Amino acid sequence: MKLTSEASLLRVFIGESDKVDGKPLYEVIVEEARKRGMAGATVLRGFLGFGANSRIHTSKVLRLSEDLPVVVEIVDTEDKIEAFLPELGKMMGKMMGEGLVTLEKVRVITYRHNSKV
Repeated sequence: MKLTSEASLLRVFIGESDKVDGKPLYEVIVEEARKRGMAGATVLRGFLGFGANSRIHTSKVLRLSEDLPVVVEIVDTEDKIEAFLPELGKMMGKMMGEGLVTLEKVRVITYRHNSKV
């Protein structure tokens, strides 16, 4: 897979405890992106944040049971990202929590891919 210098960045903001069919939503998103041969995906776990209901989610010691924020980032060509959006919408529609999806154009500086994986 070769990424050109122009690409799209998809960000999915969800909660750590969001699930689809018993699996963490962030895992389902990454697995689907991999199945589609997308360039790559990364899951980032936040230690503090809030969403639409303004409830603080934190990793402070006394509040370890709180639902921490998670961001899934996927970078690929605009066409591949656009083709992924309907499936992402279905996945997010199955969860009970809140979420936010953003999309922006990015400039890829370096992308190395080892085809011997």
